[in-house]
Amino acid sequence: MKIDGVLDEAAWAEAQPATDFVQQRPNPGVPEKHRTEVRVLYDDAAIYVGAVMHDVSPDSIPRELTERDVFGNSDRLGFFLDTYSDQLNGYSFVVTSSGVQADARYSPAGGEDFAWNAVWESRTALRGTDWVAELRIPYSAIRFSTADVQRWGVNFYRQRQRENQRFYWNEVKPQVDGFVNQWGVLTGVQGVKPPLRLSLTPYVSGYVNHNPLSTEGTKRTTTSFNGGADVKWGINESFTLDATLVPDFGQVQSDNQVLNLSPFEVQFNENRQFFTEGTELFNKGNLFYSRRVGATPIGFYNVAAGPNERLLRNPAETPLLNATKISGRTSKGLGVGIFNAVSNDVYATLRHEETGAERRVLTQPFSNYNIVVFDQSLKNNSFVSLVNTNVTRAGSTYDANVTGGLFRFANKANAYAVDGRVVYSQRRGKAFDSAENINDPNGYKYQVGLSKISGSFTWSLTHGIESDTYNPNDLGILFGNNNIQQSLEGGYRIYKPFWKVNNLFTHGGVSHTLLYQDVRNRSRYQGIGFYSGANTTFTKSFLQVGFNLNGDAAQHDFFEPRVYPLGEYYVRIPGSLNVSGFFNTDARKKWALSGNGGIRRYAADAQVPGRPNRMGYGLGFYPRYRVNDHLTFRYSTDFNFRDSQVGYVNGGLDASHPLDQPLLGTLLLGRRNVLTVSNVVSTAYTFTNRMSFTLRMRHYTSNVRYADFTALLPNGVETPVDYQRNRNNTYNAFNIDAVYSWWFAPGSQISVVWKNAGTTYLQAEEATPQYFDNFNNTINTPHNNSVSVKVLYYLDYLALRKKQ
Repeated sequence: MKIDGVLDEAAWAEAQPATDFVQQRPNPGVPEKHRTEVRVLYDDAAIYVGAVMHDVSPDSIPRELTERDVFGNSDRLGFFLDTYSDQLNGYSFVVTSSGVQADARYSPAGGEDFAWNAVWESRTALRGTDWVAELRIPYSAIRFSTADVQRWGVNFYRQRQRENQRFYWNEVKPQVDGFVNQWGVLTGVQGVKPPLRLSLTPYVSGYVNHNPLSTEGTKRTTTSFNGGADVKWGINESFTLDATLVPDFGQVQSDNQVLNLSPFEVQFNENRQFFTEGTELFNKGNLFYSRRVGATPIGFYNVAAGPNERLLRNPAETPLLNATKISGRTSKGLGVGIFNAVSNDVYATLRHEETGAERRVLTQPFSNYNIVVFDQSLKNNSFVSLVNTNVTRAGSTYDANVTGGLFRFANKANAYAVDGRVVYSQRRGKAFDSAENINDPNGYKYQVGLSKISGSFTWSLTHGIESDTYNPNDLGILFGNNNIQQSLEGGYRIYKPFWKVNNLFTHGGVSHTLLYQDVRNRSRYQGIGFYSGANTTFTKSFLQVGFNLNGDAAQHDFFEPRVYPLGEYYVRIPGSLNVSGFFNTDARKKWALSGNGGIRRYAADAQVPGRPNRMGYGLGFYPRYRVNDHLTFRYSTDFNFRDSQVGYVNGGLDASHPLDQPLLGTLLLGRRNVLTVSNVVSTAYTFTNRMSFTLRMRHYTSNVRYADFTALLPNGVETPVDYQRNRNNTYNAFNIDAVYSWWFAPGSQISVVWKNAGTTYLQAEEATPQYFDNFNNTINTPHNNSVSVKVLYYLDYLALRKKQ
């Protein structure tokens, strides 16, 4: 069958159409006014969808061109499949009126995951006052059982962008918990067999890198050429192996670098496609932080130069040799996922200034990263899961293992649910086996909850503990352990339009936290607070507005002093009240604007009489202008100011600095003003639904100015100290990412990327609070530049076999 957006084959006329769609928003339950007709066909290679969306005129059908998986201002048709009828996991294939494809996976762990990409065909066309969509989904893109007669969950949706209305063939009620469990049933598919799913996507890439700050003796401009491949193999009808061999992630979007004053690490987004696509099983329990794979070597910051030596090279990333995923789900609802990645040794290089001799220091040994997941789907939108993560390192460092069990049980009416998890972490190696190490390398976590999950009124009650030795951070991420947490929250929602609004969502709750165990094995108070908020969308303008109100009683921050084990020292934080709000204008308009703002005010600080009250302000504005269906400009600016914030003096004390020496051994806190401004300008020009150009520029500056200093004593007591060193500092980061992308064939792509990056860190008298001084300084600082070209070519075994 030819996929051309023209439903002129006889089989389409004979197929029974799915009609009578029901509105889901903004007015749930209302039948559609403009008829939608969807037909489904199949053969031994693929399933086909043909749809006619009736409307009043061509001008009523917006058709903005965007990148893949970005909807924009367009009408769209969605096709959903639950091939194992477990009412938990599914696929979606969406095409917009301009022909842009989007696809996603659905699961309890990942929700709606648009990082998943399949290779399938679609075409759209305008036909008078209607628009038509034709889709071909090859069986190699989905997984299903070998049963002779298939019974699949199915649904369709239509988005009429002009009226901002969404319709489903099988009604999806917003007050009912879950999405896949509200689909209809597709019957009559029989005699089809899962095909051999085997594809190879080889790549070649070339880079030209210019680093004007290269150390003496190294080239400022370098070139490199790379080659590798991604392999996808359907082991059987249920399970698929994905492997990337000698991967190249040099073209991914640059991280948003920030100044980190907190005691915790910064969590960055994952932009590498292999680690975002098809990972819903591995995200069970939030025990997998994929940025750990290929992260900064564990010894990166511990390279010690000897006399007359200088650091020549110290790689900040661990290159991967390969990574493999095996995942799938049986016809009985058992999901199995196995992930494995291997990284090579990483060395820093030091050079002796006099002799020129070089030596290497191992910063990351050969390492293996592994995850195994078993996830059993149960009736009533329920599941039980077992997750294990493991990191094994060669040599004399240490290994880590985390095992967790999770469950969720809902009643037959899908109105109430109980959920929970138990996790145990272990570390093994010479660092933990020595007699001098008194810390227990093993820890645990558990959490239980009871909730009402459906209806206009919902609520949940949760309780959990993370022990003081629980640590999943070798392959996961946890900002702070040693906690006892409990919370009670509720919400009330009105889904149907009333008065002048389309809906109303409200929420509120209280939370209470304790330190699980201090140095004397006692639980200690950390904090108690409340939170509430509401948002609504106006009927005619589709202006969305909302507010949040939250407050905290006086808190004890045991992490800010950076003294372990926790408990003896903590920073007292006065009680506070925060009010914030946001708005989003109608995204269908050429001009659209979003914004937010908030203010937090603290009570008087009893620790240091006369200290000014702490304050916090935040503002953000995000205008967007769509010039036409091809070109869009976006700008975002965020302003954040912390007045009289008290915290650990970033950088700590320096034993070699004469002004620091009198205070060595003191826990030094500083009262500071912190001003952070971030500006991002981006534009996207989409030539066709397969070719685009994007440009993103970001400037970030954070300025820290200290007013006075105190010494922190046990039990949160602060005493003023006479500290004369200027600890002011300013951090700037600037990035440009320019990307040209052309999908010249299904699954095949050419991409050309230019990346520009520069940072500055100014201290003492060099630090300046003036924004434009910082901006000019950042622009005039030498930047790293990289230009790369990468070619991917998708080879499908089934297509190659047909050509033979």
